Amino acid sequence: MHEARAVTAPRRQIETEQLCKLRALLAAVRCDNRFYRPRLRDADPELDSLEAYARQVPFTTKRELIEDQRLHPPYGTNLTYPIDRYTRFCQTSGTTHSPMRWLDTQESWGWMLDNWGRVYEAAGVDARDRIFFAFSFGPFLGFWTAFDKAARMGCLCIPGGGMRSAGRLRTIIDMGVTVLCCTPTYAIRLAEVAAEEDIDLASAQVRTIIVAGEPGGSVPGTSRHISELWHGARVVDQHGMTEIGPVSYGCPARTGILHVIESSFIAEIIDPDTGNAVARGATGELVLTNLGRTGSPLLRYRTGDLVQPAAEDGCACGSTDLAFVGGILGRTDDMLVVRGVNVYPSAMDDVLRSHGGVAEYRVNVHNGHAMAQLRIEVEPAPDHADDPQFGHRLEMALVQAFALRIPVVVVPGGHLPRFEMKANRWVRS
Repeated sequence: MHEARAVTAPRRQIETEQLCKLRALLAAVRCDNRFYRPRLRDADPELDSLEAYARQVPFTTKRELIEDQRLHPPYGTNLTYPIDRYTRFCQTSGTTHSPMRWLDTQESWGWMLDNWGRVYEAAGVDARDRIFFAFSFGPFLGFWTAFDKAARMGCLCIPGGGMRSAGRLRTIIDMGVTVLCCTPTYAIRLAEVAAEEDIDLASAQVRTIIVAGEPGGSVPGTSRHISELWHGARVVDQHGMTEIGPVSYGCPARTGILHVIESSFIAEIIDPDTGNAVARGATGELVLTNLGRTGSPLLRYRTGDLVQPAAEDGCACGSTDLAFVGGILGRTDDMLVVRGVNVYPSAMDDVLRSHGGVAEYRVNVHNGHAMAQLRIEVEPAPDHADDPQFGHRLEMALVQAFALRIPVVVVPGGHLPRFEMKANRWVRS
């Protein structure tokens, strides 16, 4: 694996290039895209700044896109070209809303592959690597673009669709896989299955695990836990969405930092309640404009992801791309206020994984009172199953982290569900 090259363009140059690409995108979209044509009616064709763009172009929301597809089935009106120009179909997972269908032209698909090239470059992946994709390869975008880009780079690409976990593990070992692509949850699950099936992970050659699909890769406790299970493999985070494309890459120098691919995206951070820009370094909702997915673009798209941009320019890795501290902290509809304390799912995951000995957990959220109440079920790892103080120590760790007393119930091994793709550990009642 080679060392990653940093993106070192000064901020003014980055914004100048973004504005140039934005003008070209708007010129292509404003006449022929039925979804965006009325939204761009009052926008100046010759935008002189990104600030003017933010003033003149409204936000796009997921609900608007879903409603558009409901009224204009099956694909909606966010198509810049005639239907015969499109060659790729994807569909969102529908975790929080109705699934959305998404089409791409060859050009837009190639733009997404270029973004994955940046992810691989930052992860130190090159043509000598053997990459295993623990992914079902259904209509969800997932690792489709990652697979396609890796093949074009000359990597040996091994699909893991239609396989049981034990079979995937044996393939990883037998094929000398050096890079594993999966969700953070599934990286943990594979290690658990290895222990159950007496498969020696120490014999695997995996040196890098690229995780995506959910927070975890930028959560220090989770990242460290995965690395320990895989005998020191480096964990690299990646973030994207089916409808927006591959957005960010894990920092080569600092754990817990995601960099936005700013040559491909304009990122804004707003207050979720007011829609106003937040102060530099403050937590807010991520709003994205993709600059190269012309066939099915998104302008000022409210992702619902909560992020905290770094307060300073530049990074230890040398990159000047916008950095998010802690990666994706959670979703705007995921954050809970428990007795006056903001609780993010990623922060909870960090505490539980950092403690050690947690095989799986589930957070039960009860909203029957004026304030949300939490109760955590924890399944201990086999070497902690007989520890009578295990639950108590977790409760004390949660008190230290959140200044909250949250009941922890220790449950038997195998009691809680396991997940291959996005985990659903927070259950509301």
